[in-house]
Amino acid sequence: MAVGALVKKVQNIMREDAGVNGNAQRIEQMVWMFFLKIYDAKEEEWELVQDDYQSIIPDEFKWRNWAVDHNDGKALTGADLLSFVNNELFPTLSSLTITKSTTQGQAIVRYAFESAHNYMQDGILLRRVINAINDEVDFTEYKEVHAFGEVYETILKDLQSAGQSGEFYTPRAVTDFMAQRLDLKLGESIADFACGTGGFLTSALKILDKQVETPEDRELYQRSVFGQEKKQLPYLLCATNMFLHDIDDPRVYHTNSLDKDIRDYKDQKDGLYDAVLMNPPYGGSEQDVIKANFPIALRSSETADLFMALIMYRLKPNGRAAVILPDGFLFGSDGAKLELKRKLLDDLNLHTIVRMPGSVFAPYTSITTNILFFENGKKTEGTWFYRMDMPEGYKHFSKTKPIQLKHFDKVVEWWDDRKEIEVDGSPKAKYFTAQELKDLQLNFDQCGFPHEEEEILPPDELIKQYKAKRETLDREIDAKLKQICDILGIEA
Repeated sequence: MAVGALVKKVQNIMREDAGVNGNAQRIEQMVWMFFLKIYDAKEEEWELVQDDYQSIIPDEFKWRNWAVDHNDGKALTGADLLSFVNNELFPTLSSLTITKSTTQGQAIVRYAFESAHNYMQDGILLRRVINAINDEVDFTEYKEVHAFGEVYETILKDLQSAGQSGEFYTPRAVTDFMAQRLDLKLGESIADFACGTGGFLTSALKILDKQVETPEDRELYQRSVFGQEKKQLPYLLCATNMFLHDIDDPRVYHTNSLDKDIRDYKDQKDGLYDAVLMNPPYGGSEQDVIKANFPIALRSSETADLFMALIMYRLKPNGRAAVILPDGFLFGSDGAKLELKRKLLDDLNLHTIVRMPGSVFAPYTSITTNILFFENGKKTEGTWFYRMDMPEGYKHFSKTKPIQLKHFDKVVEWWDDRKEIEVDGSPKAKYFTAQELKDLQLNFDQCGFPHEEEEILPPDELIKQYKAKRETLDREIDAKLKQICDILGIEA
């Protein structure tokens, strides 16, 4: 199987179908089919090792029984295939019965299809797509499953290019770096409360997999990660991702993790985690009923602020976190941000902030982001700030020149031997005591980037960059306007 060729082949077939509009829909169409084929392969494995295995999917709706073409002229195609998918398959899978004895690995099928769609309107083209998927990859073969991981990355990059709903997916180099810095151990519980397609969870699993030596270790590995995702398509991608990483009973849930009073976690042991890895959604806002789940001082119009509060409440004693936040959090001076920063200093140990270049997520957004590393269990004595400059030979990261794990080498070198660094009269790495940060009115905007001349980018990237800046400003203005209107008691 040529890496990436399958995705392109399938997308090209879909372009002939009038019902599929745009790359985002083509990806969503592909994903539910890949999910069913992968799930069917996992079921074949479970049937071999479990004497009493019972599938949640009725036999006639299993991929092997309707999607595979045996070249005997009996395979569904055309109007018959379209009718089966739209009128039987989707209604059945989206309403599967879930009981207390249903495992998460089984329930995931229903959750995956509750909001899924079949966009294709041509049953013959749909058959061609299904045949291409069946012909090109065999998910019962170990090597093919792991090779498909590369195809999966192609899908994620295409989804990122689609840029739908302002969603941006964290580069794999960033998720790997963050997971490595937390020094994850097998047996620990690791969570992402807005897990998207599962990038952070898979970075954690790569580390834990190297520590597996016994069957008992493999059981710990299976139970190690936890995720929640509000939106259907990223959730479906995440569930598929977990199966590809040998998690048979994925603890990933299609839900809004903010939809619970965070004060309920205070005296509980359940729902707390040893480590949290996250890139919280930012620039969005939640309804008042969601904000009511937070103490008054922590209620915010900015989604990222609410997730920061959630993380603080859901870390175990001595638990640790690595979280990506935009610059606006560092210098923000509204009530919720100030209270969150005060809690980071007084209630947790905010030991490191790594300031990343503004183009890490380019060309999909120009928002400058930072990684905050903190621990639960003791208050902050001091915080290190480190500015991660662009690697030699780069002025900006881009779609064709993305950030790579090796670009973090200098950060890792400094991390292991911390010292203050000054470049051209401005600090690149500097230590601030907690009191010094309080004296700065909790302004965490330290060791920032000096002003740079604007690079002349290719027209397509320049357009995307300006559109991203405009969307960012629009979101910030809308959020601030809503905040003012809430205070005045009028509708925005």
